[in-house]
Amino acid sequence: MTAEATDIEAPAKPGLVKTLLKYLIRLILVLVLVGAGFGAGYFYFANPLAPSNQVLELLGDNDAATSADDGTAPQRVSREVPETAAFETSYFEMENPLTTNLSGSGRYLQVGIGFSTQYDQSIVDNIKKHELAIRSDILAVLSEFTEEDVRGPQGRAFLSAAIRDATNRRLELLEGFGGIEDVFFPTFVLQ
Repeated sequence: MTAEATDIEAPAKPGLVKTLLKYLIRLILVLVLVGAGFGAGYFYFANPLAPSNQVLELLGDNDAATSADDGTAPQRVSREVPETAAFETSYFEMENPLTTNLSGSGRYLQVGIGFSTQYDQSIVDNIKKHELAIRSDILAVLSEFTEEDVRGPQGRAFLSAAIRDATNRRLELLEGFGGIEDVFFPTFVLQ
């Protein structure tokens, strides 16, 4: 049996040198890939070859350029900004929606009403003060519209303008000034 056992060779185990060499090659490959990633990131984000960086290098240091008194260094030119009046828009929404039947129809329209103004808080205070009369005027306007009149964006825009005009008329009558610029429908249900 010993003769047969010597004919069969045991599988060769890799040597210590081969194992170390394999790990060393893997380590070098990882380091090359990481280095390539950092290099690509540097060129992508820092972009040292960009024309803007070359122009900045030609112009020199910004602090030196702005502190030069001889006038040869380029100077920053400020741009004039047009002054436009910016107004703050205030919004007010009536607490309860209005419900009315539409003209010539058995259907009902329920709408939430919101107002906007670019005037001061006194307009919102006037709406709150005369809300009962304004609600009555809005219901009168709503009841004049038919189902076809309020369908679609154009119909709602027309209804919004009619409510705005009626509200401004009521405020002008009671307070001497309207001030409502737009009317919105936070809820709009046609049943």
